[in-house]
Amino acid sequence: MTSESRLKKALEAIAATGKLNPESLTHLTEVERKLVETIFQQNSVIESLRFIEGLDTDKEWKLLNEQLNKTETLGSEARIKPIWKSIMRYAALFVGLFAVGYAVFNKDNIEVDHQVSHMDGVQLLIENGEAMILEQVAKEDIVVSGKTIAHQDGSSINYDANSDENQIVFHQIIIPHGKMFNVKLSDGTVVHLNSGSRMKYPTSFLEGRAREVFIEGQAYFDVSPDKQRPFIVNADDVSIEVLGTEFVVSTYSEDPEINTVLVEGSITMANSFLPKDVITLTPGTKGSWNKDNHKTSLENVNVQDYIGWMSGELVFRNSPFSNMQKKLERKYNVEIVNNNSALSKKVFNASFSKDIESIEDVLKYISEIYPFQYEISDRHVLIF
Repeated sequence: MTSESRLKKALEAIAATGKLNPESLTHLTEVERKLVETIFQQNSVIESLRFIEGLDTDKEWKLLNEQLNKTETLGSEARIKPIWKSIMRYAALFVGLFAVGYAVFNKDNIEVDHQVSHMDGVQLLIENGEAMILEQVAKEDIVVSGKTIAHQDGSSINYDANSDENQIVFHQIIIPHGKMFNVKLSDGTVVHLNSGSRMKYPTSFLEGRAREVFIEGQAYFDVSPDKQRPFIVNADDVSIEVLGTEFVVSTYSEDPEINTVLVEGSITMANSFLPKDVITLTPGTKGSWNKDNHKTSLENVNVQDYIGWMSGELVFRNSPFSNMQKKLERKYNVEIVNNNSALSKKVFNASFSKDIESIEDVLKYISEIYPFQYEISDRHVLIF
C-alpha cells in the first residue's frame, strides 16, 4: 500500500467517525501516524483529504513519500516536533501548494499575543468548540458531554486519571496578561503557566504512546515519571523529551531564542531544522535554540533567574528595554507605548517583584538609570 493510500484510508476513517481511534492508525508508518495525529489535532481532516486528492501525479507523491521515508529513517529523532512542518514545507515546494499546506497545517500556530487580550480571564477551550472562562477564585467540576473530567480549585485545574480512554481529546488553556495558572495533567504532571502563555494538551494520555503537549509562552514542568511513555514538550520548532524531571521552557514570540533550563533530572533538546542537532541538559544548564540561525547552544546558569516568575519575580539579565517591555506588559497587565527609540536599545540588569513593586515603581527605577519621562493612565503607559 502506498503512502497516499495509507494516509487517505486513515483520514477517511476519522472523517467518518469524527474520532481518532488507535486501530485506524495501525497500518501507518511512525511518521505517517504522527502526521495524521497532528492533522486531527488541528481539526483539518477534511482539508487534508482535499490536499491529498490534489496530489494527483506520480511525481508529486514520489517527492512527498521520499521525504516521509527520509524522516522515518531518523529513528527516535522522528519524534521531533512539529515534524509535519518540515514534511509539508518540502511537499509544498515541489507541488506548488504552499498556500493550501500553510492554511491547513498552521491555522492553530498563532502567537499568543494575538490570541490573548490584556483584560481576558483564563480561557479553557474544549475540543467540541466550547470556551470556558475560569475564575481564579472558583471551585467547580469541569464537565464535558455529561462527564466530569477535571476539577478547578482557584488558580489550578486538575485532570482525572482515566485509563479507559481510547482516543486523544485535546484542551487548550490560555493565560492572559497579569495572571498565572497551574494545570495538573492526567498523568500527574504539573505545569505552571506564566502570563501570556498558551498550552494545548490531551485530557488523557493513551497507554503505550508518548505524552505530548504544545506550549507557547513560558511554563515550568514537573513531569511525572513514566519509563514507558516519554514526555515531549513541543515549543514551535523545538522539542524537549524527558521521562520525569523538572524544567522551565520559554518560547515567547519577542525572544530571539527558545530556552529551556533544567532544574533536576535530565532532558534532551532537539529541533526540526537540524534533526541531528540534539543536546542533553544536566541540572543548572540552559539549552537555547536561535530562531534566526537555527543553532543550539548550552551554558551553565543560575536556575533561580529562570524560575523566579512563579513567585511573582521578574529577572532581567542583559535585556534590551524593547524585550523588557513585553514582559512588563504581561506581568502587570498594562499596555506600554514607547516613543523613546534610544531607550528601546538600552540594556538593563534588574529584578523586580510584582507583589512589592508597582509598574510605576519599576518605571521610576529604570528612569533613574537611564532618564526618560512617562505617563500612566489606568492600564496605559506612555514613554517619551
